[in-house]
Amino acid sequence: MCGRMTMTHPNDAMAQLFDAAPSNDLPPVPRYNICPTQTVAVVTAGQGRRALRPMRWGFVPHWYKAPTDGPLLINARAETIAEKPAFRAAVRERRCLIPATGFYEWTKDADGGRLPWYFVPQDGAPLVFAGIWQDWGQGEDRLTACAVVTTGASDWMAETHHREPVRLAPDDWARWLGETGDKAAPLMHPAPEGTYTRWRVDPRVNSNRAEGAELTEPLAA
Repeated sequence: MCGRMTMTHPNDAMAQLFDAAPSNDLPPVPRYNICPTQTVAVVTAGQGRRALRPMRWGFVPHWYKAPTDGPLLINARAETIAEKPAFRAAVRERRCLIPATGFYEWTKDADGGRLPWYFVPQDGAPLVFAGIWQDWGQGEDRLTACAVVTTGASDWMAETHHREPVRLAPDDWARWLGETGDKAAPLMHPAPEGTYTRWRVDPRVNSNRAEGAELTEPLAA
């Protein structure tokens, strides 16, 4: 699962990293509590060059009459993505890269309270999640939306949550974007052990209104 993320890397640095042309309406950074339905910067391929462009985080199937016409689809399960009517065309034709700095997951205390954990790569490199996207609606109602692809968690990740986002290594970006002609299904697997480090953070991040660098700081003992 991936239900919240952060992005602190500058947009121009991300455009350079992916060799992508940046849109002029990318969401401002840094951001420390990106929530579903908010806008994220996404990398797509096509027309001879990659683009770094804004998208709504929350995939909208083409048959929805409104973005709120059904469940909020922020994640797509790797195990069923090629079969689900909502996702099967997108995973064949519209794959994308979703950059991030880190992401949050939750455990529960003895009373059922939500305890947030913050995950970042041990090597300090930007995270790049496998994603899918599509356009929805027409005219003023038109929007472009995406979802993060998730898979079953590694043993280490399963200590916190049974799902994890699919992280793509730099050598896999072109393959996931469909630029090489190779099948992308083999890329949808858990991250190797030792990929991430994690720590507990303040429960204030549970609120979608919370923001600020302090949200990612380790919780004092």
